[in-house]
Amino acid sequence: MKLKKVVSSLLVAVMAASLFTGCGGSSDTPAADSTPADNSAANSTADTAPADTPADSTDHKDNTDSTPTYEEQTLRVAAFEGGYGADMWSEVVAAFEASHPGVTVELTIDKKLEDVISPAMKAGDYPDVVHLATGREAALTETLTKEKALLPLTDVLEMTVPGESVKVKDKIIPGFLDTLATNPYGDGVTYYAPMFYSPCGLFYNAGLFKEKGWNVPTTWEEMWELGDKAAEEGIALFTYPTTGYFDAFTYAALASAGGSDFFNSCMTYEDGIWESDNATKVFELVGQLAKYTEGTTVANANNDNFTKNQQLILDNKAIFCPNGTWLPGEMADAPRADGFEWGFMAIPAVNAGGSGCSFCWFEQMWIPAAAQNQDMAKEFVAYMYSDEAAAIFAKSTAIQPITGVSDSLEGDNKMFYSIYDNGATAVMGGFATTAPVEGVNMLDTLCGTVNSIVSGDKTVAEWQAAVEEASDKLRAAME
Repeated sequence: MKLKKVVSSLLVAVMAASLFTGCGGSSDTPAADSTPADNSAANSTADTAPADTPADSTDHKDNTDSTPTYEEQTLRVAAFEGGYGADMWSEVVAAFEASHPGVTVELTIDKKLEDVISPAMKAGDYPDVVHLATGREAALTETLTKEKALLPLTDVLEMTVPGESVKVKDKIIPGFLDTLATNPYGDGVTYYAPMFYSPCGLFYNAGLFKEKGWNVPTTWEEMWELGDKAAEEGIALFTYPTTGYFDAFTYAALASAGGSDFFNSCMTYEDGIWESDNATKVFELVGQLAKYTEGTTVANANNDNFTKNQQLILDNKAIFCPNGTWLPGEMADAPRADGFEWGFMAIPAVNAGGSGCSFCWFEQMWIPAAAQNQDMAKEFVAYMYSDEAAAIFAKSTAIQPITGVSDSLEGDNKMFYSIYDNGATAVMGGFATTAPVEGVNMLDTLCGTVNSIVSGDKTVAEWQAAVEEASDKLRAAME
């Protein structure tokens, strides 16, 4: 499940000027922790970028022969172990120590990182650097954000990438630093460093389409036609791992339905926005999709059994499954139908003549305001954007949002990260941060209710009214 996606407590990110933007390698395109949130699964090295592939063809290396030495110190780094595995973190830490003589990194990595580090933090003992995305069930990152307990990272962007001669801000793909998911207070100050980005969309078995002679649908009308045709052969049109994956799905559909201004209004709880015609289109679309959803999906849409739903597309029991680029790695060792071949597409356009959209999810790294070694913590964050670190991460299919990275990808990853080159519009961001409102969880109301829509326990009208009610309550608490 991505490192991401358990439906979580409030608020992926923040009010910012740019919520809807491109993602990729062009000058106006940016980029995916929905990675994933709690789906730490298999780590695949198939179809990944070569280990020695640089992220940028530009020579950023410093032509100095001497390696600087540092005061002996211990840097404590805590990292979430998600679908990309743990080995890459050990290798990156070793490379950082080698390039920073005198610095020892004490690495904590765990699939339930919050459970490991929270007790000590409550006692005032904080790690120096934390890699832990927003959008997770425990909501530790959001909690510290609301408590104003994070260190600003804006000065890190002006630092020179260790071992290179370029500034951090100039290595990061344009657009990433102007999103809800990096500037949580809407004040232009960066508190989350963007990490490991992933386009999200619909995965399918391209081999099945070849076998059946089907065309990949580009509109929802074509989707429904395919669903009817597949049903005659006992194949469902749709499944989903957990309802948590409906954040990326819904964000893309909202942006397709009403454009960037409409998407921004939804994310900032504008009065009546969830009752609008554009929002109604999206609610009704999901309601229709529920009728085409494979029958066992709801029963397995949880953290223990979500891979059973993902397996449905490998077994040709369902056609489409929303997910991010970590999915092939998670399912690398799973059995599959003869002729299986990964396919990947954007969410089809909601309006006739419109463009398909793909939500671009990325994880975050941050420094607690109470960290003891803040200067070296900033050095470590800056190192994350080095060609050396990017190449290590890429071996585990964890792709850093740095310029030129798509040029180094091969195989399936090349296909996945080219989605924006093939006409899809990228969507980034999430709900604006609010003060806590007891009993209100916007993502849970918006996404978690999907199970009840599929099972028939709730109507689309009831769902839409509940989302508008939650939006009304959060609007007054928006910070």
